[in-house]
Amino acid sequence: MSSIAVVGAGIIGTSIAYQLQRRGFSVTLIDRAGPGMGASFGNMASIAVTEFMPASRPGVWAKMPRWLLDPEGPVRIRPGYVPKLVPWFLRFLAASRPSKLRELEAAGAALCGRVHEDLDALLGDTGLTSLLSAEGCLSLYADEAEFRADRDHIEILERFGFRHEVLGSNDIRDLEPALTTKIAKAVLLPDNRSVADPYRLVTALADRFQALGGAIETGEVVGFEEGEVGISAMRLADGRKLSSDRFVLAAGAFTGRLSRLIGEPIPLETERGYHTQIMEPGIAMRHSIIWPARAFMVTPTAGGIRVGGTVEMAGLEAPPDYRRAKVLVKRAKEALPDLKAEQVSEWMGHRPALPDTVPVIGPSAKRRNVFYATGHGHLGLTYAATTARLIADLMTGTNPTIDLKPYRVDRF
Repeated sequence: MSSIAVVGAGIIGTSIAYQLQRRGFSVTLIDRAGPGMGASFGNMASIAVTEFMPASRPGVWAKMPRWLLDPEGPVRIRPGYVPKLVPWFLRFLAASRPSKLRELEAAGAALCGRVHEDLDALLGDTGLTSLLSAEGCLSLYADEAEFRADRDHIEILERFGFRHEVLGSNDIRDLEPALTTKIAKAVLLPDNRSVADPYRLVTALADRFQALGGAIETGEVVGFEEGEVGISAMRLADGRKLSSDRFVLAAGAFTGRLSRLIGEPIPLETERGYHTQIMEPGIAMRHSIIWPARAFMVTPTAGGIRVGGTVEMAGLEAPPDYRRAKVLVKRAKEALPDLKAEQVSEWMGHRPALPDTVPVIGPSAKRRNVFYATGHGHLGLTYAATTARLIADLMTGTNPTIDLKPYRVDRF
């Protein structure tokens, strides 16, 4: 039986490991902290199929100077990290060309168009369908000016055929009575459903993987050993060596370190994200909400509601700055004036960010027995089931359901 080692036990890696084990491989899942303990622990629990637009599009550029100058703005770059960020930022600039943007939009839409088919199949197969909500997401606008400023987003949804419905103020509060009366317009995104608890989803999927005979190891990969046909083994920080026939690198923001070890650097950064989990919030919510002009999101999940949305560029090692999380709660109270934020916990995690907002999914260009699944940015949970199916198809010799050329590792 062919053996495969999957590095990274977030929602991406765990979904891949499950799919491969189910297809008859002997799979070992390795993670530095255990299933679901990285970005998958604190993501915003959203299956956000309408949020595939490149971050480098003109609408974002127009807002960026104001965001960066605002100490409470949604984007922050720590000054000491700026020199390290320059190469990544130059690639981000290159991804803003109009012709390039169209390519990137199409690549994101191709993945998002498959999400619910693949996710429904995965959840149905594992008996976890109840973890997916039936409700969608509301995108909020205080006035016509805010709505017009987000028009590029809506035009992209129209171009690719993603469902959406524009609502007036009365219809908005019929759906979510807790929302402020200051919201004049909203767009209902019915297919942007949410997960009851993203951490529980990962751990339940890991349990299903183990029930099929899969193995889980805790350890940090610090090196690789070469064999006759490529990589033959991984070295762990504790001195252990794990051999395998093939390897999948799906360690999120930490995948860049691994790719450099095999001579294949990826321009992978971390967008450090913060959330505040609020228990007993004093309000009820059915839908998740996003307010583009304020750049935050609120999702009912994990037994309460979760507030998130900020981006901080500061690398993998800098300590958290939880002022970012507190700002998000302040923003959330603008939308939800009766929100009580007394029983709270704060979290920071590392989203894996590529400069063109399109993930790497596919084989290594340097090692024939290595595959990548990384760089999913804000859409790790959204893309997980589809990425797992694509990787499993590749590794079993099945033709993938979409063209994987836009997601190749050597495109930069």
